[in-house]
Amino acid sequence: MKESDFSRRDFIGAATVAGAGLLMVSCGKKEKTYPALTHVDKAPDGPLLKAGLIGCGGRGTSAAQQFLKAGNNLQIVALADVFPDFLAKAKAAIDRRQEGKPIEESRCYVGFDGYKKLIESDVDVVLLATPPHFRPAQLEAAVDAKKHVFMEKPVGVDPVGIKSVLASAEKAKAYNLSIVTGTQRRHQRQYLENYNRVANGAIGKPVAARAAWLQGQLWFKPRRKEWTDMEAMLRDWVNWSWLSGDHIVEQHVHNIDVCNWFMGAFPAKAVGAGARMRRQTGDQYDFFTIDYAYENGAHMTSICRQIDGCKNDISEMVWGTEGYTNCAGKIWDLEGKLVWEYQEASSEEPGKMMEGGKSNVNPYEQEHVDLVNAIRTNKPFNEAESTAKSTLTAVMGRLAAYTGKEITWEQMMSSDMQLGPKEYVMGKMDMQAVVPVPGTQKAAQAAKE
Repeated sequence: MKESDFSRRDFIGAATVAGAGLLMVSCGKKEKTYPALTHVDKAPDGPLLKAGLIGCGGRGTSAAQQFLKAGNNLQIVALADVFPDFLAKAKAAIDRRQEGKPIEESRCYVGFDGYKKLIESDVDVVLLATPPHFRPAQLEAAVDAKKHVFMEKPVGVDPVGIKSVLASAEKAKAYNLSIVTGTQRRHQRQYLENYNRVANGAIGKPVAARAAWLQGQLWFKPRRKEWTDMEAMLRDWVNWSWLSGDHIVEQHVHNIDVCNWFMGAFPAKAVGAGARMRRQTGDQYDFFTIDYAYENGAHMTSICRQIDGCKNDISEMVWGTEGYTNCAGKIWDLEGKLVWEYQEASSEEPGKMMEGGKSNVNPYEQEHVDLVNAIRTNKPFNEAESTAKSTLTAVMGRLAAYTGKEITWEQMMSSDMQLGPKEYVMGKMDMQAVVPVPGTQKAAQAAKE
């Protein structure tokens, strides 16, 4: 399944104007040439852009502050969250950043329907940073209201939600809306320059990939006696599959997305394994190992783990018929000789290479620079489709591990699986924590719920 023409051809649409210094290492052969890329450090000036933040936790608060740094004449004017304490904390942080332009109390919306009120207001841009389960419906509402969107990854947790995002992505194109999706590696200059070379033959035909996110235990929130079932799950959302999609979806989607991007395709099927060993809350696994197969016979190995005291590794690798790459600024030939390394010119000293090939541009901020730039130059940038398909890749891997069966892309696209409760209320929930055991009926049932 090929990436859309948009993601393959126009990935540099978000990157326009600033300098990138490149170190080329000759391998004794005729040096290939590649299209030049340019990048934007700061969005151009323009009329006031008013944004509203939906989901006021730590990630949402950071996203709002990063939006404000993207250029001039930008303002956060509305907030929405189900928890008043989250909203109040975010408001205080954003008000300090906006210096004399506080968010009006009347534009702070609390409750499960608060996002609708925010989207119906006069905001130009919607920032979506709620738990992933809620993002498909919120994106649909924002696009229907013709708002530009920044949406964190992953863009959903199940096939129904992801198909909704794909539909919203198409509708956004018709409305000339821009959507940036929190896959910051696609906005990071060493990745963009690296991809530019791979897409133009630097390693030949890509034939294999490896995606890894191995780290210690993530945060968790033990239940308090005063919390209802719903509140307990929402405050501990990153540990519940219906809210986060499990960490292969919520976190490891970054690495999976990079490999799909560089391979130029999405896997056709997956077989995998995983288990729960030390997690203290929720219903998720602690680790996954997935073998993804592409239609052309290429494979991607995907490994992710969240357990303390183990070796850490956050990386991507892609091998081709003429070489291989770490996707993040280095390319080697088949003999293991480094033939290209990215080094960025310092903005303080134009033309001077920075040591170690490190980028001096924060990719989390670059996402918002690219969004505002697309809006103000009237050159829509929409990466919802590619991120939705990478999210579906991760969901496919999760289900392969949960069930022990081979799961195909076609099964995912025809599935009516939709995780979560039928209605959202701060009370008792008719949902039990069931940790899937591969090869059992319980695993099949858990995969459906």
